[in-house]
Amino acid sequence: MRSGERGTGNGEQERPANRIDERFAALRAAGRAGLIPFVTAGDPSLEATVPVMHALVAAGADLIELGVPFSDPMADGPVIQHASERAIARKVGLGKVLEFVADFRRTDSTTPVVLMGYLNPVEILGAERFGERAAAAGVDGVLLVDSPPEESGPMRTILARHGLLQIALAAPTSSDARVAHLLREGQGYLYYVSFAGVTGAASLDLTPLRTRIAPLRGTLPIAVGFGVRDATSAAAIAAFADAVVIGSALVSTLAEASDPSDAVARATAFLTPIRSALDARAALSAS
Repeated sequence: MRSGERGTGNGEQERPANRIDERFAALRAAGRAGLIPFVTAGDPSLEATVPVMHALVAAGADLIELGVPFSDPMADGPVIQHASERAIARKVGLGKVLEFVADFRRTDSTTPVVLMGYLNPVEILGAERFGERAAAAGVDGVLLVDSPPEESGPMRTILARHGLLQIALAAPTSSDARVAHLLREGQGYLYYVSFAGVTGAASLDLTPLRTRIAPLRGTLPIAVGFGVRDATSAAAIAAFADAVVIGSALVSTLAEASDPSDAVARATAFLTPIRSALDARAALSAS
């Protein structure tokens, strides 16, 4: 295998390491936990989306999950559902989301961007055309909530042709065998849903989460999302996960923004203490 390339573990051709792989390798080398904020494209406004993405990076984001607005987001709670509804009302579709990414890439060529959403918009555009356009825009990975690995072979092959990784989901209800399969065959990182429910739930029991995740680390990076709301919960999860995903609490904060400048200020103020808490935990562990 040539330097800078990765095998897929499932018989596919070797692929070049992309920004996701490189970022997690750098985090591992530095002993740091990754911070992955989620924002809905087009919310709180069209004009705010790209400036907010840049603000999140400046505040310490290691990777950005950009939500593709969808009318029936089955895995999302009310906060992200309403954000999708507002974005759709502004006529934000998949094409516009890719424009946002391309605009972001004009001044940021290193931060990984993962599109998070549902299969329907991709199928409407056409998987091959989507892969081509997403790669050209600067997308690094795709997380399709309703495209399980058992049924995503053709999609994964198409995305791989364009250098895009398909990120898999696991949950507390996933069997040990399934999680082992996802870790062995997965790409980029495994998004581990912290509890059986929708995004934005208030309660988060760390004990069973730690028990499940701690023994799994060491192969594919594991990012934990759902229920992460603040610096305290993020730092607690970072003690046993490779990265923390925070979405609904951030989306809720941005929804109150009066204009793009206010949205940028809110994004910065929200993420900065979380980054500080993760770095403080890493420093304590290293001492």
